[in-house]
Amino acid sequence: MKRNIVKIDEEKCNGCGLCVPSCAEGAIQIINGKAKLIADNLCDGLGACLGDCPQDAITIEQRDAKEFDEQAVAASQPAVKVPVRSGGCPSAQALKLSPPKKSLTTKTEIGPSQLGNWPVQLKLVPPSAPFLAEADLLLAADCVPFAYPDFHQKFLVGKTLLIGCPKLDDVEAYGEKLTAILSQNNIQSLTVVRMEVPCCTGLVNLAQQALAASGKDIPFETVTIGIKGELK
Repeated sequence: MKRNIVKIDEEKCNGCGLCVPSCAEGAIQIINGKAKLIADNLCDGLGACLGDCPQDAITIEQRDAKEFDEQAVAASQPAVKVPVRSGGCPSAQALKLSPPKKSLTTKTEIGPSQLGNWPVQLKLVPPSAPFLAEADLLLAADCVPFAYPDFHQKFLVGKTLLIGCPKLDDVEAYGEKLTAILSQNNIQSLTVVRMEVPCCTGLVNLAQQALAASGKDIPFETVTIGIKGELK
């Protein structure tokens, strides 16, 4: 059948891997340093990956292709862990880290990093990332760690971190991604840490909307940080 489907220009592609996490169906992988459409029936042809390619190497074309197959997508998901090979960008590789659970011992000592996952940018995190399984999610405005000095020890211990800016980024895309994450994983809790500025209300709203859209009953909490670094 003739239908819309992704086309990747290998001459333009530099293997950065940004298109991989944006393809929820797992139709694109980095192979030998280039993005590849691994199977026609895994591509829905909607082009969610287009805007994430800095080289404009991805377009939509109409050609004879196998029909999009949701069952094939579901069957392929366990094997899709955002692989990065031969020159792919490390930001596209989903990693579960093991930070030490250590508290501060003196007032001047800086505690260890409590970051337990990579990537952290909501736009880059695929819903199939292994670190999302059974996770306690911490959705933080990206200004928060700069404003609140004890962010790691106070909020991040034992949490899976996602960050974003509701003013500068695509909130609609964030909402869709978060809904997919909540729907496809057994998330244990969701905490939103926002700044006191009005635009950060958007982060809370998208989290609430994603929760409603997922149909899940997940414990939800909101924390506000002042612009001077105080806990409100």
